[in-house]
Amino acid sequence: MSLINVMNLTFAYEGSYDPIFENVNFQIDTDWKLGFTGRNGRGKTTFLSLLLGKHEYSGHISAQVGFEYFPFYVERKEGLTYEVVEDIYPDYEHWQLMREFSLLKIGEDVLYRPFESLSSGEQTKVLLATLFIKENSFLLIDEPTNHLDLNARKLVAHYLKSKSGYILVSHDRAFLDHCVDHILSINKTNIEIQKGNFSSWWENKRRQDQFELAADERLRKDIKRLSASARRTGDWSHAVEKSKNGTRNSGSKIDKGYVGHKAAKMMKRSKSIEQRQQSAIEEKSKLLKNIESSESLEIVQLAFHKPQLAELDAVSIYYGDKQVCPEVSFTIEPGERIALTGPNGSGKSSILKLICGEQLSHTGSLRKDSQLKISYVSQDTSHLKGNLSDYAREHGIDESLFKSILRKLDFSRAQFEKDMASFSGGQKKKVLIAKSLSERVHVHIWDEPLNFVDVISRMQIEELLLEHEPTILFVEHDSEFCDNIATKLVEL
Repeated sequence: MSLINVMNLTFAYEGSYDPIFENVNFQIDTDWKLGFTGRNGRGKTTFLSLLLGKHEYSGHISAQVGFEYFPFYVERKEGLTYEVVEDIYPDYEHWQLMREFSLLKIGEDVLYRPFESLSSGEQTKVLLATLFIKENSFLLIDEPTNHLDLNARKLVAHYLKSKSGYILVSHDRAFLDHCVDHILSINKTNIEIQKGNFSSWWENKRRQDQFELAADERLRKDIKRLSASARRTGDWSHAVEKSKNGTRNSGSKIDKGYVGHKAAKMMKRSKSIEQRQQSAIEEKSKLLKNIESSESLEIVQLAFHKPQLAELDAVSIYYGDKQVCPEVSFTIEPGERIALTGPNGSGKSSILKLICGEQLSHTGSLRKDSQLKISYVSQDTSHLKGNLSDYAREHGIDESLFKSILRKLDFSRAQFEKDMASFSGGQKKKVLIAKSLSERVHVHIWDEPLNFVDVISRMQIEELLLEHEPTILFVEHDSEFCDNIATKLVEL
């Protein structure tokens, strides 16, 4: 066991006025299984880059371990997999690697296949196995679940649970709960560490937020009451003071000393009330700093006045001579939320593309109404560049509605002026989701929409779909999202 110490860490990207980290201090035990959470764009990947020494910063980071980053950048993907392993760890012991392969349910034969020929799940497992056999290393694991199917996620989660000494960035709640024993969270104004898994951290945060909201409401009422009381007492004091120079109705003179003492006493009481008011204001100012805004999203679908929007009957899709999915049959009816599930490579994305109108070689029949309007969210975000205003105009969507949705998904106004190419992976996914929610259609078709998207935004999207009950067909490997949302499962 050793400690990673972060002291007075301050960092901002060149040309930026807003620091991502400012005078941050905390300690990490190298035996911890640390889940790393925070909203998109808060600096999770940036912090990992600072640990790796990729940027200059002020402050101090000290550690007696070396840092290893996942996913490891593979320069020659056409090379054999054992060559990739040697690039990562030239002195590896074969038996140690085979032990890890056994835990991850992959065979020795993958070592002698081109790395690029492995599935994304196999590539993830090979890289994790190799990095974990490196001695005196602390792993920085950045979103390993993206593009992993449900079975692969469960296997990798079980593997990570058996390990220690890592930071894990993930937005999959069930995955985090299975793997980690501490949570490192980047909040709006600070970074904090708590013992426990994601669910216990989220429950503690929810309780703290409720406590602060209640305290804020109480103090707001106190400040209003004290303000009125101070004003009344001050007015009385001035009125009494002015009466010193008058006479009583009987014609006798007023005791100026008594009246002055009474006015001073009332003024003192007024000052005391003002001090209590100021104290309440200061106490109130310490609250609500880390409460995340998660306003409700909205979706308005066009009504469809037929019992079926689309029907697939024994559809098989082919790429050349290769069949990617055998005889898929299901219907899409108004109000259904259909999760399309199955292992990677089973043809889920191809089915979605076929329904959206892409010309794919297939057998069987696809029947859909010629007037059916579809909004599609693809896995790919690499095409996003330029500013948001131009993007909205190009796609014929209401710019103010589009940006309003992004604001609710935690975009700052400053983000609206930036090139989308500079956005984080999660922010790019939010652009596609906001565009889709801005479109007036009969059905939404989303292909892995939550990759890279932070947990709070996932919950917002869940609440949207549960409240408005739109017709949606989606592929998503976040098991909790699927369990909460789907009214029908189609398994390939």
